Amino acid sequence: MMRDPPARSGLRRWFYFELGKWCEGFRQHDAALRYFGLALQAAPDDAKIIASIAFGLAGQKRPREALAQFDRAVALKPGWAEVHFNRGFLLQELNDHEAAMAAFDQAIAANPKHDRAYYGKALSLISLSRKAEAVAPLEHNTKLQPMSPYGWYQLARVQFDLGKAERAQKIIDHLARFEPKVAGQLARETGLRPPQRP
Repeated sequence: MMRDPPARSGLRRWFYFELGKWCEGFRQHDAALRYFGLALQAAPDDAKIIASIAFGLAGQKRPREALAQFDRAVALKPGWAEVHFNRGFLLQELNDHEAAMAAFDQAIAANPKHDRAYYGKALSLISLSRKAEAVAPLEHNTKLQPMSPYGWYQLARVQFDLGKAERAQKIIDHLARFEPKVAGQLARETGLRPPQRP
């Protein structure tokens, strides 16, 4: 069987990959996976296509198959922080928190400003009842994403659970400036003082 010349193979890869992305955009996951598969036939070692297949499988709630594809993508492109992060997310869904933290650590090593990797690592530590260890990654997350309430919420809960109510109260008061509903929810959950209205 004759192989396509490189230019034609590159065009086929681009064409099917773009069709796959369009299908994903319209939530046509089965069609997207078919097109990504055709793109992969044209470029078998393309980490971007393999990662797209993994995303599609994850979207279909097929985490183990998705992990296998993410592993292939990592083998081809070891420094890709987003793939490590997504591996960690899937491992969390499978309750393999130790492996998830290792994946998040790899994402952070590849991109020290990957705020969601710090957050993911903290959630795994919390799930393993290692709340004191969750403080540092949550502080990194809130430093990188100061206006996102999720890291602040988890940090306040962890501080409160560690018996550091004063620190939790400071977070509630801080959150009240830009996320008053979250601040109020934290106050109700912890029994701490509701934030003062300006």
